[in-house]
Amino acid sequence: MTSDSPAVISVMLIVPDSDAAVRWYQSALGATQLWNLGGVAGLEIGGAAFFLHEVNPENPAEVSPAQAGATSVRVELFADDPDAVIARAVAAGAVAGTPIQDHQVPWGTHRQGGFTDPFGHRWSVGDRSPLIRR
Repeated sequence: MTSDSPAVISVMLIVPDSDAAVRWYQSALGATQLWNLGGVAGLEIGGAAFFLHEVNPENPAEVSPAQAGATSVRVELFADDPDAVIARAVAAGAVAGTPIQDHQVPWGTHRQGGFTDPFGHRWSVGDRSPLIRR
């Protein structure tokens, strides 16, 4: 890349109802809405931005996990208290996934577990990101 601006990677989650998804991510994960174009919304959790895009029947290449019958992407969320994040998500309607476990990794002990949100997206929640230089 030869730009003055750094590269940015974003995640766009395809959902059946973007307004319902915005409300769920705000309630369950404490997301903040950055903008909403009606069918496409920008959210952030702790400064990490992601997007929601409502299913568009005219674009069969972009379907929700429920339509596809599977998901091949796992969203990683890192928080100080992964237990509380998962508990809050499950209380709001997510399906509990892998329970919190301690993993020994090169950067120390890493606690991680997960859930599947009501829209079929798998989330892993951990306490220490390997992407942050320490």
